[in-house]
Amino acid sequence: MRVWIDVSNSPQVPFFRPLIALLRDRGHEVSVTTREYAQTTELLALHGIDHDVIGPRHGGAGAFGKSRAMAGRLRALRNYARGRGIDIALAHASHELPMVARSLGVPSAYAFDYEFARVQHGFGCRAARRVVVPDAIPQDRLDAVGAHGRKVRRYPGLKEEYYLHGVVPNPGVLAELGVGRERKVVIVRTPPDVSLYHREANPLFGDVVERLGRDPEVQTIVLPRTADQRAEIVARGLPSVLVPEHAVDAQSLVALSDLVVSAGGTMNREAVALGVPAYTTFAGRLGAVDTALVEEGRLRILTSADELRVEKRTTTGTPTERAPAIMLDLLLSALEW
Repeated sequence: MRVWIDVSNSPQVPFFRPLIALLRDRGHEVSVTTREYAQTTELLALHGIDHDVIGPRHGGAGAFGKSRAMAGRLRALRNYARGRGIDIALAHASHELPMVARSLGVPSAYAFDYEFARVQHGFGCRAARRVVVPDAIPQDRLDAVGAHGRKVRRYPGLKEEYYLHGVVPNPGVLAELGVGRERKVVIVRTPPDVSLYHREANPLFGDVVERLGRDPEVQTIVLPRTADQRAEIVARGLPSVLVPEHAVDAQSLVALSDLVVSAGGTMNREAVALGVPAYTTFAGRLGAVDTALVEEGRLRILTSADELRVEKRTTTGTPTERAPAIMLDLLLSALEW
C-alpha cells in the first residue's frame, strides 16, 4: 500500500515518527511532504525522515496571506500526488492534504486535538473520510467543523502519550547545548503568533521570559517557532536564557527538565505525559483536552510571572504507555466506509 503523509508544522513530526516506522514495518511504502515553516524540515532531518518540500512557505499571520499560500500549496500538492497511485493520505492538522486527496479520489484521515482552529478544521474535516480526535472533545464542537459522527474515531488520553511510547530520553541533549544540571532547567515554548486562532496579545509570555531569564538559579531554554521570535528573545540579552540556533530533540529536553512553560499546547501535553510540571500561558481559548488537564490538576494556568515556582526534580519523566499502533489503525480506518 502507498501511504502519503503531509507534515505542515513542527509538532506533527514527532506525531508521525513512530507511525511511519510502523507503516514501513508492515511493508507499506510511505512518502512524506512538508513545507518550509518553523523547524519542520530541520526536525524531519533530525529524525531521519525523508521528505519533499512542496509548495510555498507559510502565509504569515494575515488571512489574505494564508489564503494565497493555501491556494498555491493546494496546486503544488495536487501536482505532486497525481499519478503516484496513492492508496491513503494521512494528516494531523494539515488541512490541505485531505482537500487534495478528495479531489483525486484518495481516502484520507484527518486528526487534530485542538478544536477551536475552526477555519482549517472546517476544510480538513469536510474533505476527509475519517476524522480522528481525543475522547475529550465534545461531539457538538466537531459537528461545527463538519466532523459528523459517522466520520469520527476517538482515542483515549493524549496524542503525545502515543508517540512518546517507548521513547528513551537522550541524556546528552543538555550537554550538546552546554547546559549543566547544577541549575534548575526550564523549557519555554513561544506563542503560536502566526495562527488565526491565537490573535490575542500575550504580554505574559514576555514577563515569564524576563522573570526566568534573570534568575541565576535557573537555566531557561527557549524554543522559538520562527526566526523573528528567536531574534526578539536573543535581543533581550537575558543572562539565564539560551536559545538554540537549530531544531533540537525537544522530547528529550522536556523529559530532562524541571519545568515546562508553553504558550502553545503540544509541549505542555508532552510534559504532562512525561510527568513534568507544566504551566500554560496560552492566550487563546483552551480546548477540551487542556481544560480537562487543568481540571485534573495536571496542567496549571499561569496568570502572572510571579506565580512561577521552579523546583528541582529528582527523577526523569517516563511517558504513559499507549501503543502507537492504536493511533495508526484509527487513521487507517479511512480505508473503510
